[in-house]
Amino acid sequence: MRIAVVSMDTVRLRDTSATRRTRRVAAGLADAGHDVHWLCAKWWEGAIDQFEHEGIEYHAVTEGPAPGPFRSKLPFVLRRVAPDVVHAVSVPPGHATTAMTTAKLLRVPVVVDWWERDPERGSSRQYRKAATRADRVLAPSETVRTAVREHGASGSNTAVIPESIDMDTVRSADPDDRFDVVWARALDGDANVGEFLLALAELRDRDWHAAVVGDGPARDDAERMAADLRIDDRVTFLGDLPESELAGVLKGAHAFAQTATYEPFATHLLWALACGCVGIVEYQAGSAAHELVEGYERGRLVTSPQELADEIVACADLPEWDVDESYADFDHGPVLEEWMACYEAVVDDSGWL
Repeated sequence: MRIAVVSMDTVRLRDTSATRRTRRVAAGLADAGHDVHWLCAKWWEGAIDQFEHEGIEYHAVTEGPAPGPFRSKLPFVLRRVAPDVVHAVSVPPGHATTAMTTAKLLRVPVVVDWWERDPERGSSRQYRKAATRADRVLAPSETVRTAVREHGASGSNTAVIPESIDMDTVRSADPDDRFDVVWARALDGDANVGEFLLALAELRDRDWHAAVVGDGPARDDAERMAADLRIDDRVTFLGDLPESELAGVLKGAHAFAQTATYEPFATHLLWALACGCVGIVEYQAGSAAHELVEGYERGRLVTSPQELADEIVACADLPEWDVDESYADFDHGPVLEEWMACYEAVVDDSGWL
């Protein structure tokens, strides 16, 4: 299948969870033998406007990130690529709607991957058009799917395809037994790592060691908070880790704490659950993390640092695991098959191929 990915941003230009998801899907499709073309802002040097990198054919719609010019030039590049299906991202929404207008002329369907709505990069009207005019809108979680439907999408044209992890990495990683409980995520304004540190401070009289995995602008404040709470001698800030090292840390730990206030999909929590951790999630209205632990024997929902501390103590009674095969459905392979099934369904529904 010939697939056109419409995303001005790439990981080289804007390294976010959304762009990493797009790259992961595009790379998986290319590895599976599909003809993948990424229509983006130019992120490479040199005079060429098109080149292949790691199986993906990149097309420079503009010389750099420029939402207006990108939108005006996109139809010409999309016509030249002539795809069987268009995979567009939700931000900026104007690019998705431009892709839909062009795709209608080309008689090909459009799938929109909706990770989030960024109000600084599009109006409510534009997001509503992106949600209602796509052949299918895919969200990483039911929480995000609900948000898409609030923008006018129907239940029939929306679906959930989660993030994925590498179960082979989970199975092969050597456990790192230094830590009892782990917190992992980018340390940004939504991290809310302070809730985790407050919970640990409640357990100051117990024997434990904890790790904070991740980096970002909130790290310095978190380290100062740990010192102020007098637990800095038992909390290790590991920074960003490659997946193989992260899996080792998680396999050696017994519990994982999730406290972020914003999370379209809690990928680090998924890694932790697959690595056998008990997942303790502090419920947040802007986070989909609770979806991964609701109804799960080794999952807990809490609403405060005190409850988080209590559950860290209580989970000690549960057996220690280092792999949970019930999460094998989140492996890259099965999730990629869900993407392909979606493309095939919208192509069949369009009736043009």
